[in-house]
Amino acid sequence: MIRCLAIDDEMLALDLIEDNIKKIPFLELVKTCRSAMEALEIMQAQKIDLIFLDIQMPDITGIQLLKSLRNRPLVVFTTAFSNYAKEGFDLDVIDYLLKPYSFDRFMKAVNKAQEYMKMRDVAMVHEHRKEGPSGEPCLFVRAGYKLVKIFFHEILYVEGLKDYVKIVTPEKTVITQMSMKTMEERLPSGEFVRVHRSFIVAFNKIESIQKQALSIGEKEIPISEQYREQIFKIIHYEKPTD
Repeated sequence: MIRCLAIDDEMLALDLIEDNIKKIPFLELVKTCRSAMEALEIMQAQKIDLIFLDIQMPDITGIQLLKSLRNRPLVVFTTAFSNYAKEGFDLDVIDYLLKPYSFDRFMKAVNKAQEYMKMRDVAMVHEHRKEGPSGEPCLFVRAGYKLVKIFFHEILYVEGLKDYVKIVTPEKTVITQMSMKTMEERLPSGEFVRVHRSFIVAFNKIESIQKQALSIGEKEIPISEQYREQIFKIIHYEKPTD
């Protein structure tokens, strides 16, 4: 069962969402909320899987609410304004319903959410085992509307970009919403090393090291003073003097 929250300052809009949810057996409506503050209280007290979120609301907009959440449920924007689509994409919302929308279009958004949750459950199982179906160690990360599997042996380096990380392999670059601390915890410590506030590298992909930078392919990655001594200890080499 997918636990839902509907947030909109218009009662008619909430009534429509409630009616639509009642028609779908695998959805459970936890509550309808007329304001972002009311919704925040619900999300702090209960587990919510999916929110239907209006954008233009008094006091706090839907976008401001979404940016304030540390652990976000899946989100479907419901709005009368089409000019927020890019922001919705940047915030990784699962879908964008433009009012007025049909039940068929609502159902399409819900199916996207259900499919994503199923993939996420599979990914969590593999992440717990630290391996994919083939037995190779891997992780799954969210990129847009899908979960992308990345084998550890493919990763060259990870770069921090504020609230996101960029995972670079020889074949692809994946950007996902995650902190560098979380990423560091998910990578095997014996194979990856933090070399800078914004960089984690695969140790066996390092081609050369200088006192302030290292090279992986054509990429030169800075080494901060905070991590230099640790890196040179790992390679059993005395740190170059400044």
